Amino acid sequence: MNASEKIMALEALQALREQWRRDAQTVVFTNGCFDILHRGHVEYLEKARSLGDRLILGLNSDASVFRLKGEGRPIVPEQDRAAILAALASIDAVVLFGEDTPARLIETLLPDYLVKGGDYRPEDIVGAEAVLQNGGAVTTIPFLENRSTTTVIQRIIELTKNGVLH
Repeated sequence: MNASEKIMALEALQALREQWRRDAQTVVFTNGCFDILHRGHVEYLEKARSLGDRLILGLNSDASVFRLKGEGRPIVPEQDRAAILAALASIDAVVLFGEDTPARLIETLLPDYLVKGGDYRPEDIVGAEAVLQNGGAVTTIPFLENRSTTTVIQRIIELTKNGVLH
């Protein structure tokens, strides 16, 4: 499947999820904004993928990122973020969502593993209850130190203020 085919509407992804279930493939789900892709994102997604046979990524829409992160975000538009993420070998499907949480996606797809970054406690992860009730597992993956979109943005601002970037 090429990268553009990995970007799916929920209905198409739901059918694919059912096929994966019939094929006894373990499905992992994670979500986030993934604005300005960096090494921390890539390593996190590779670790998430290593938990199963397939990785689904729920990607916050531009409107959702704006509500969550504030003015000036996202930096990278949703279609570009989706295309970049879909090009990663670790990701099998990308689905955009406009809500503030991926609860609807998780309840629809019922992954075998629900994964979030180490800044979450498993009991606080949206969708955890639905996954656990369906026999799945919820886990966290530690972040790579000093690797975040905020850190990248701060570095760009610093370089701009110092006249290094124009």
